[in-house]
Amino acid sequence: MDEQGEVKVKNPWNRPVVIFLTAFIALGIVIMVTISVVQYKPLPKKYKYGIVLDAGSSHTSVFIYEWPAEKENNTGMVQQLYTCNVKGKGISSYSANPDGAGKSLHECMMEAKNIVPAHRHSETPVYLGATAGMRLLKMENEAASEEVLASVEHSLKTYPFSYQGARIISGQEEGAFGWITVNYLSENLKNPTGTLGALDLGGASTQITFVPQQEIESNDNSIDFRLYGNDYHLYTHSFLCYGKDQVLKLSMGKKLESTHVADKTEPIELRDPCFHPGYNFTKPAESLFNTPCMNKVNLTTGNISHVGLGNWPQCQQSIRKVLNTAHCAYSKCSFNGVFQPSVDGKFGAFSAFFFVMDFLNLTSDSLDSTKQKLAKYCSTPWKEIVEKNPKTKQKYLAEYCFSGTYILTLLEDGYNFTSDNWKDISFIKKIGDSDAGWTLGYMLNLTNMIPAEAPDTRPMPDGGYITFMLLFTLLILVLILMVYIYFRRSTRQAQKDII
Repeated sequence: MDEQGEVKVKNPWNRPVVIFLTAFIALGIVIMVTISVVQYKPLPKKYKYGIVLDAGSSHTSVFIYEWPAEKENNTGMVQQLYTCNVKGKGISSYSANPDGAGKSLHECMMEAKNIVPAHRHSETPVYLGATAGMRLLKMENEAASEEVLASVEHSLKTYPFSYQGARIISGQEEGAFGWITVNYLSENLKNPTGTLGALDLGGASTQITFVPQQEIESNDNSIDFRLYGNDYHLYTHSFLCYGKDQVLKLSMGKKLESTHVADKTEPIELRDPCFHPGYNFTKPAESLFNTPCMNKVNLTTGNISHVGLGNWPQCQQSIRKVLNTAHCAYSKCSFNGVFQPSVDGKFGAFSAFFFVMDFLNLTSDSLDSTKQKLAKYCSTPWKEIVEKNPKTKQKYLAEYCFSGTYILTLLEDGYNFTSDNWKDISFIKKIGDSDAGWTLGYMLNLTNMIPAEAPDTRPMPDGGYITFMLLFTLLILVLILMVYIYFRRSTRQAQKDII
């Protein structure tokens, strides 16, 4: 019997061509998956930083801002990252010791150094803006104000940031940048369907800024901005010496002018309706009136016995004497002969406007209700006020009656708000995570001068990526089809060889 020869059939998967094509297909799939992962991985965000120091009359605050390196309509999207309050009084208080002004900033600037990423230090701009306190010092002693600014400049240059200057900003700038802040935070600048007016009150000055509905009759009260592709024509005015601290001195000075002094060696009794009944403190006259906002009361030496009466109607009447509304050379005025259009639209009131009214719990009352509550508060005995607020410094506590009455009188008699549009005033501290104030607006405006940085981009543009993936997928499908055809042919040929 003939032995049938054994037929060996080769496995088509073992052929070099099939192995090569299979490996190529697997590699292609790995490449496609890798490219997809790389293409759509989250991009690291790039941020830039800016530091603005608000050197106010009573204290200095350091604000750190950040914004994406990319821009929107040529204006950076600035947000407040951190704030630090400098210990001690404002830099204007260092007129007799200028070196102390710069040294006082050290602790907060070291915090800024730790917060801003080290690789951004050299490109992070630092600006210091001094407001009404330094304006008053310049009026009184220009040489001293220059020495204080020089001390601040020397100090800020020792930190690893990009020092851009320390200067006294004008009241007009302070008001306008405050307007930018509240409208930026309220997102009115990107979609300007209506803007908020800005009301700012500090210790030495107060500002009002808004978009008027009528022509601005005084060129000194207008300022223009272009933000997010839109132009804004603003009315703004700053009243130096009409911050809550300075106007208190003005008011007390006027009371003393009408006080008959028989013996200047004895303490002068100042009976004040704006302080609580039972309040009685003796104070050096010089400490009350050492300000260029008023001619010093004719007292060479001596003390003042400050006695509270707690009479709110008389308090408001005494404050009205400080606001001169008798003369106006324009169609409309606020006070002291300053032109002001009608206050139309909504307003945001911040800084001391908020802090005082919030303490008095008057941020959401009507005008009539505010008057009633203030009258009741001012008539409350001083002893009771102290017992209810044991953690509040008595100096500040004693002045809330006056400050609240001044705010109401300023808004009603000065800026001409009425009971009808009182509800259009919102007393605000923050909007979102950012403080209302001029510094954010200042930083926002300055970002127009900072070159945009190219953002991180994906490895391929979306169109190129899609085209590449389609072609690569088609190539893999063709290779799979070739493997399949080759496999079928090899199988059929093997079957024929067996037969």
